[in-house]
Amino acid sequence: MMKNSSGSPLHSNHQTPNHIRERHKSRKSGFFSALPLRASLRGYGFCMAALFLFCFGSLFYQLNGGAPQILQDIRHYLGESTYLDDHGHPVPRALPFPSQVVYNRVGKCGSRTVVILLRLLAEKHQFNLVSSDIHNKTRLTKHEQVDLMKNISKIPQPFLYTRHVHFLNFTRFRINQPVYINIIRDPINRFLSNYFFRRFGDWRGEQNHLIRTPGMKDDERYLDINVCILENYPECSNPRVFYIIPYFCGQHPQCREPGVWALERAKQNVLENYLLVGILEELEDVLLMLERLLPHYFSGVLDIYKSPEYKKVGNLTGTVRKHTPTLEALQVLYHRMRYEYDFYNFIRDQFHLTKKKIGLKSASQPPAYSSAFLRELTLRTPKPLDEDEELESDLEDANSWLVHP
Repeated sequence: MMKNSSGSPLHSNHQTPNHIRERHKSRKSGFFSALPLRASLRGYGFCMAALFLFCFGSLFYQLNGGAPQILQDIRHYLGESTYLDDHGHPVPRALPFPSQVVYNRVGKCGSRTVVILLRLLAEKHQFNLVSSDIHNKTRLTKHEQVDLMKNISKIPQPFLYTRHVHFLNFTRFRINQPVYINIIRDPINRFLSNYFFRRFGDWRGEQNHLIRTPGMKDDERYLDINVCILENYPECSNPRVFYIIPYFCGQHPQCREPGVWALERAKQNVLENYLLVGILEELEDVLLMLERLLPHYFSGVLDIYKSPEYKKVGNLTGTVRKHTPTLEALQVLYHRMRYEYDFYNFIRDQFHLTKKKIGLKSASQPPAYSSAFLRELTLRTPKPLDEDEELESDLEDANSWLVHP
């Protein structure tokens, strides 16, 4: 018996509850399947907008003084990538080295020692060394700054430029900023070395120095340093003794005023613009660090520094006729130079941190001074450290005239 086709469930016009549930399910599945497409389109739009903003911001940054040079440095370091580079043995490469270095040397901080070394190194490594003969003009007008920076930038690269000049901000005038290096020393030691050098010169000949300072009268030349300090002569008081910080603070007029503003700006410039600032009391470590960080300029510097031939020349740069002020005078001087000591301690800590990062395990000098060391100062040696006395004795004794707490 055959069933009536019209009565078959497949052709029935009446839908069962199961059919209704399946249709609702299919509708829901179709709705949710479209969600990922809509979400992906929205996400794609956000990504493209972010990419556009990033590209626009990058272009704006470069047009307003940004430095796309970093991209060239990265490409130079990575080179042209090949399958062998990615899957074979790594090809040894050297990071790009700075081709523009400025050493705005601080007076009476061992700079003559370093310049003598640089003359020998420039001949050995074939870089251009330009050492300015201007020693008494550290502060410049805006036009003088621009002219000097343009002249420095025109020196054939690689070059190392040295001059007694306060920090110059090249980027302020849209000129590529060079790498800065420098060396400082204990502020009291620096002051004493400068005081006696101005009067009596060094071992190259006192008479020659007297000829160079004809305007200095005898009462000034032979002025007792204790009288100068305790009676508040201009040479032994602020702003004259506020000397090291302006070299790192810069050309702003406020950099010449002893205070927190100049101190903090000098610290910021060191962190942002200086590859290395060493301390003279650890000169061998400074030279070793420069050899590690700037091998194209300083490779082999320690061998030269320790050679007998160099010591014969270096020994002539020691200041003569030095002696230590009284304890009372030193206490007054230390108080006047409290900002200088804050900066010196900061540089010392940064230098030791850099040595630690680079893995240099050398013996450091005792902690930086505090006012407590003055209480015992009279127990120690009769003369201050000169900027080049380390050529005659071991560095661990270089600052033995002071007692550390």
